[in-house]
Amino acid sequence: MPFSFKVIKEYCNSGHKARLGLIKTSHGSIETPVFMPVGTQATVKGILPKEIDDLGFSIILCNAYHLFLRPGHKLVAECGGLHKFMGWNKAILTDSGGFQVFSLGKINKVCDEGVTFQSYLDGSQHFINPKMAMEIQTALGSDIAMVFDQCIPYPSSRFETQSAADRTFKWARECQGYHNSLEQVLFGIIQGGLFPDIRKDNTLKLMELDFPGYALGGLSVGEPKHLMYEILDSVIPLLPSQKPRYLMGVGAPESILEGVSRGIDMFDCVLPTRNGRNGCLLTTDGKISITNSRYKEDLRPLDSDCQCYTCQNFTRAYLRHLYLAKEMLAPILGTIHNLYFMNQLMQKIRKAISENSLESFTKDFYDHYLIQEETL
Repeated sequence: MPFSFKVIKEYCNSGHKARLGLIKTSHGSIETPVFMPVGTQATVKGILPKEIDDLGFSIILCNAYHLFLRPGHKLVAECGGLHKFMGWNKAILTDSGGFQVFSLGKINKVCDEGVTFQSYLDGSQHFINPKMAMEIQTALGSDIAMVFDQCIPYPSSRFETQSAADRTFKWARECQGYHNSLEQVLFGIIQGGLFPDIRKDNTLKLMELDFPGYALGGLSVGEPKHLMYEILDSVIPLLPSQKPRYLMGVGAPESILEGVSRGIDMFDCVLPTRNGRNGCLLTTDGKISITNSRYKEDLRPLDSDCQCYTCQNFTRAYLRHLYLAKEMLAPILGTIHNLYFMNQLMQKIRKAISENSLESFTKDFYDHYLIQEETL
């Protein structure tokens, strides 16, 4: 099987263990910790595949739910798989669609057999279960697939949380039985909401299934961040050190730093690209809402410390003009910058781990980066 993971270095930081690792797939190697841009519908919005490559990304995420609804996984398979379909020759991770099934459209029925739901596109009715989730992702041909899981909103009762965790484990075991692709590995997803004991129990059960990697799902769904970090503290020490750990849906720079310090290897989030399209741009001093009137005559680059194409060629005043004029170039330049920022952040984090300086890097980051409410 063309997949492997190796821990290159561990660094103890305030009782936690950050680590450097290397994932190998048939579509290239991935240095970890890594951030994965989200290409929901087989495209990272506002940017060419070549530009994503040029920015230094080695893996992206695509969404099985969206591609199942449109254009259909069978068509993607006929086109030679997702890599050929979207013109991306590096690694791809597909999520199973569990989160989208429960967060988009109207749910008609949830049972142990699967979920009946209405499409958010046209209201048509569909059914996804573990077997179907594996069929979809096998047809897409991603390098890493995810089990089908049940996501619950925040807050949820203990009964709801336990039921979803139990169903997630049942579905994970069924996904493992149905998954038969030799070119693709399947990761398990840990659920359990904000109940540490349910999370721990779900983790231990999933570990018995011996997945090649483990993801923590159902976090960053509106809960206070300190509660998410407490869940990480309770779960990560239980996970096998020789397998990658993936924190799903997390992309705020400060949350990535907190996750890395606790031993997380993989992250994904729409935040950098969505914010880039909306004019919320990341800088070393925090987020900038570029349409603010204070930038009307600001002739400085967006971030003087940034070497991206946007910052090397355009002023804040020009960027503000583009966004206000609703020019197509605005979200393109914003997306290029935000993704460059994220990739640079991950490179700096890996360098800090390598040099045993993650603690000082984190302190310096918090000294400069003004944390605000996330703009979704």
